[in-house]
Amino acid sequence: MSILDLFTIGIGPSASHTVAPMHAARRFVQYLQQQKLLGNTARLAITLQGSLAYTGRGHGTDKALLLGLHGAQAHTVEPDYLRRYYTQVVQTKKLQLEGKREITFDTKRDLHFDFKKKAHNTMIFAAYDQQGQLCGQKTYRSVGGGFVTQEGEELTPLPELPYPFASAAQLMAHCEKQSCSVAELTLANERALHEQQYIDAQLEKILATMQDAIKRGTQREGYLPGKLRVRRRAPSLYQQLQGRREEHFTLSPLDWVNMYAIAVNEENASGERVVAAPTNGAAGIIPAVLGYYKKFCRDASLAGQKELLLTAGSIGLLYKLNASLSGAEVGCQGEVGTACSMAAAGLTAVLGGTVQQVEEAAEIAIEHNLGLTCDPIGGLVQIPCIERNAMGAVKAINASRLALQGQGKHKVALDDAIKTMKQTGLDMKSKYKETSRGGLAVNVIEC
Repeated sequence: MSILDLFTIGIGPSASHTVAPMHAARRFVQYLQQQKLLGNTARLAITLQGSLAYTGRGHGTDKALLLGLHGAQAHTVEPDYLRRYYTQVVQTKKLQLEGKREITFDTKRDLHFDFKKKAHNTMIFAAYDQQGQLCGQKTYRSVGGGFVTQEGEELTPLPELPYPFASAAQLMAHCEKQSCSVAELTLANERALHEQQYIDAQLEKILATMQDAIKRGTQREGYLPGKLRVRRRAPSLYQQLQGRREEHFTLSPLDWVNMYAIAVNEENASGERVVAAPTNGAAGIIPAVLGYYKKFCRDASLAGQKELLLTAGSIGLLYKLNASLSGAEVGCQGEVGTACSMAAAGLTAVLGGTVQQVEEAAEIAIEHNLGLTCDPIGGLVQIPCIERNAMGAVKAINASRLALQGQGKHKVALDDAIKTMKQTGLDMKSKYKETSRGGLAVNVIEC
């Protein structure tokens, strides 16, 4: 897959629970069209299983599904329209499929949250005709980062890449043989999939969207949506940083990094536009590290920002291939842990690190996120998610510094750490994997 697919532009609060369901719903309607079933469809029924059932309402899954059925796409839909359209459907009990076929849709009757079936983020769509006969059914699964798989679907193979790799060891071997950086190798692979002009345009669009999220997050005051009544902090943090004499604050860079990460994730928690990097729950880490690079690193440039993304993208692919990006599958180590590892690798690369130091930085970052649970209070991507991004960004910077001060020689390889992360996730109890049935979610009173 392309590393550009890891940086999905969409809306919050969750790539797995918002972006993916919207995508799956749209795919189901397109299936009905292709099979010439849309004209006969009179009713739809949707069943959500796994963490989509447990935390779906808090993550806006119900709203995203209706917009997907309507034909909306996560990277273009306006967040305000999502909320308005959902309210309209609830009130009128009318829904337009792909904006063409109007059917009756009662959210209480036709949208079922199944808490009994043990399944990972499963969505079952069923279409019925006027006589109540089943005329079409598909099962989809959200697998993290906004990605969706369809039951029984055969994947279309990508074009052959010049430097294929399925492990960090293979990635490093290619770089050593070609005497190139991780970013250069990644770019060579991307050119087998896309034109250079498209790659540059997409990278710049990703960077701009990240920057916009930071800017918006520092300007919007008030409370985040939901029953927790969490007040936005990024605006006040930003105001505190304005005009102060930095030489009086020895840890000033950390204050900026915290503000960047919190600003992005407060936007995500509000259902606004962010970049899944590689997930929405971890959307603030790479933008915060990019912000640190631009503000505090000498000779920072647009080319350097692209190099950071390219390097981070290849590291992200290793997690996608060999472990998971889904909090519902492996806990938050798959989201914040992966993003932290990606950011550490990218920063190390742009600060002049060797390929070996890049790999070491990625390993240090994930090693100290192993076992991180996903236990959002109230099923909302707010506590502890927002602060967790700030902590992940700071940890990424420190992992990079440790790697740059070393020689790239260490005892634990990145491949071993990724394998460990996957096994840890498999061993983790389901109540700690995005279901809000354990951890902080049950030990803190919602207020």
